[in-house]
Amino acid sequence: MKYVFAAIIASGLAAGCAAPSLDVAAAEALMPGAAAPSAVAPVAFDYASMFGQDDRPATDYEQYEVRKSAQILAFTRVAPGMTVVDLEAGGGVYTELFSRVVGDAGKVYMQNPAAFDAFLGDAVSTRVDGRLSNVVKLKSNFDDLSAVPDGTADRVTWLLGPHELWYTPDGAEPGALGDPDATFAEIARVTRPGGHFIVLDHMAPVGAPATTGGDTHRIDKAIVISLAEANGFRLAEESDLFANAEDDRTINVFDPSIRRKTDRFLLRFEKNQAPDL
Repeated sequence: MKYVFAAIIASGLAAGCAAPSLDVAAAEALMPGAAAPSAVAPVAFDYASMFGQDDRPATDYEQYEVRKSAQILAFTRVAPGMTVVDLEAGGGVYTELFSRVVGDAGKVYMQNPAAFDAFLGDAVSTRVDGRLSNVVKLKSNFDDLSAVPDGTADRVTWLLGPHELWYTPDGAEPGALGDPDATFAEIARVTRPGGHFIVLDHMAPVGAPATTGGDTHRIDKAIVISLAEANGFRLAEESDLFANAEDDRTINVFDPSIRRKTDRFLLRFEKNQAPDL
């Protein structure tokens, strides 16, 4: 358990509006050699402007290129005034970026399970308290987003997280971090019709059981798609931003031979305007 959450913390600390997209030239200048998303809508927001030097943790800047954060931010299409639910936010690298994009008129829920407390330490309070006034800290399991009112989230993001539903912390019962079906039902509940749910996770082999999430920390994307579609979402866009054909998808994601180089899927779902839930 300890190495799993230590990795979460390391990555977390390192790192009703018009639909925006990436200013490709600006982002490529910011991150040389980084690929743009597979599909780019007309530019409506200058995401590259969100990466200027300021009072955020210095380790964020060290991670942006590794994480391809400009491209991820563009893929989410987060815009000023939106409400964002950042699931499994860790130390809040993306929470900070979302906070800066949505601005004073928007809101960001920074969610982490209580099981992360010992490993997060004071990372969340250091990130948020006295700095990000539009961020609401949310400590809950993944299947309990009760602090978020129905249909109020324009975006729900879960970056490198859904596989955790099948991970069991030491000494805990299976499902301790949240029931998969209930979790996706909660995501659907808080997302407004027409809102988006964005998922990034490590690829498991096609047909691998969901329990792989607790073993190698990977998941077959078909499982995520099935759960999302069963709760009123449709797959709107898929990006190959993190594709790596050299990853056989079987090695534990924390193995030094593959860490930060895993084959990953990046999906954006849209909640149906008239969902049949």
